Amino acid sequence: MAWRGSTTVKDRIFASLPYLLPLIGVLGFGLYLFQQFPALQVLFVPLQPVLVLYGILGPYGELIIFFALFLLVVRNERINHFIRFNTLQALLLNIIVYLCGIIVRLVALPGLSFALQTVASTIFIGIVVAVVYSIAQSLWGRYAEIPAISDAVYMQLPR
Repeated sequence: MAWRGSTTVKDRIFASLPYLLPLIGVLGFGLYLFQQFPALQVLFVPLQPVLVLYGILGPYGELIIFFALFLLVVRNERINHFIRFNTLQALLLNIIVYLCGIIVRLVALPGLSFALQTVASTIFIGIVVAVVYSIAQSLWGRYAEIPAISDAVYMQLPR
């Protein structure tokens, strides 16, 4: 659905980069799956340079990157709508990861370890699938339509 104009290859690459933020944020939920399936860790090895960058930025690195993307990309109307749409969608996915983390920590009780593992693995798989789908759609030059999230993005971005 590229009715807002055509996208160049550069726009497609820049539109897919912000999805690294929720992908890195959800890695903590995948610990149980990584323990059960060590080969799964190989798929996330390319994220190591980004994780090193996060380590350099310190404990507030994710927050700094979040606000930088929001203020410098999403609110900048000189940037292509396709890039701004995908950036805001990635930020909303990151907010979902953050809220799920809070809920899981609040609900985590010692006797519910199996349920906690199941919920964490489900969150991990769901976000990874959404991110992979969104990156693929971005690289093809299409708007990634994720129910409810894309609707919220369309409401927030001026046309």
